[in-house]
Amino acid sequence: MPGFAPRTEVASMLFSRDPFVIVDGGLSTALEVLGHRSQGLLWTAQMLIEQPEVIVAAHRSFVEAGAEVIISASYQASQAGFMRAGCSVTEARQLLASTTALARASGAGMVAASVGPFGATLGDGSEYHGRYEASWSQVRRFHRERLEILVDTGPDLLAIETIPGHIEAEIILEELEVLGGPPTWLSFSCRDAASTCAGDSFVEVVRSLSGNHTLLALGVNCTDPNHVTPLLNSAARQTDRPWVVYPNHGQVWDPILEDWAGQGCAQLVPHLSDWLALGARFIGGCCGIGPDQIRQLKEARGCLRLFDPDPVGRTGELPCDSKLPTQIFLRTPLS
Repeated sequence: MPGFAPRTEVASMLFSRDPFVIVDGGLSTALEVLGHRSQGLLWTAQMLIEQPEVIVAAHRSFVEAGAEVIISASYQASQAGFMRAGCSVTEARQLLASTTALARASGAGMVAASVGPFGATLGDGSEYHGRYEASWSQVRRFHRERLEILVDTGPDLLAIETIPGHIEAEIILEELEVLGGPPTWLSFSCRDAASTCAGDSFVEVVRSLSGNHTLLALGVNCTDPNHVTPLLNSAARQTDRPWVVYPNHGQVWDPILEDWAGQGCAQLVPHLSDWLALGARFIGGCCGIGPDQIRQLKEARGCLRLFDPDPVGRTGELPCDSKLPTQIFLRTPLS
C-alpha cells in the first residue's frame, strides 16, 4: 500500500490555484481529436491494450491546454472487462494498474484515478440510468476489486465520477472506508436540474454524503451544463465542501447508436461566474469537452483580477466581455 499525502496537504496544493483548479476534459473527445474514435465494450480502455502511448498523448493535450488535474483512463477499465477481451487475470490487473502511470507520463501536475460506475464497464449505457442487471452485492464486489488495484497505484486523488445514484455512491465510499486511500471527490451524473440519472434528489444525496471525511469535494459531471447552476444552487446549504464541476456538451447518449444525440453546447466559460459564485473550486469538462475548451477555461482564469479580501470574503471580476460577480468564494445560493 503506497503512502498518501495527507488530505490537508493535497487540499493545500490544489487550493493554491486561485480561484479554481482546472480539471481536464473528456478522454474520448481528446482521443477523437487525435484521430481515434472509441467504440466497443472497453471504449477508451481498448487503447490501453492496443496503443497506450495514445492515451498518454491524449492526457498530454489537456496538460498543454492548462489542465492541472488529469483523470486516469480507468473509467471503463476493469479486470472483468479486460478478461472478456481475452486478457489473463495478471494482464487485466496490470492494464488497470497502468492507468495511473500513463496519466503521470503526460506531465500531469496531479493525477486523479477515475472510479466510474459499474455500468460504465458494461457497454450498454446503463451508467446513465443506474438500473443494473446485477445485485448490489455484485456491484460492491466489483468496486472493491477495482479499488484495491487503483489505490495501490498511488494516485494523488480518486475521482468517483458519473455516479448515477445514491446507493452506488454509498457502496464505493464504504469500501474506501475499509481500504483507505487518497483524498476523493464524488460527482454525480444528473438527468435534469434536480435529480441524478437514477432519479435521486440531488439535494438529498448531497445532504446525506457531505459528512464523509474522505471527501475533498462533491459535485456533478457528464451533465448538461445548463443544469449545473440550479443543481448546485439547490444543494448549496447542504454541504460545506467545495463543488467539483465538469459537465459534458449537453447532448444525450444513445446506447444503440453508440453516439450522442440532440442539440448541445460545448461551452463552459459562459457559466463560469455562476459556478464560482456557488463555490466551485474544481472545474473542467467531460464528454464533448476537448483541449480547446480547457484552454478557454485557463484563459478565463487568467482574466480574473483578484484583490484584497473585503470583510466577507475575496472578490474578483473578469475584465473581459463579461463580469464575474463579487464574493465568488462565498458558499451561498444565488438569489
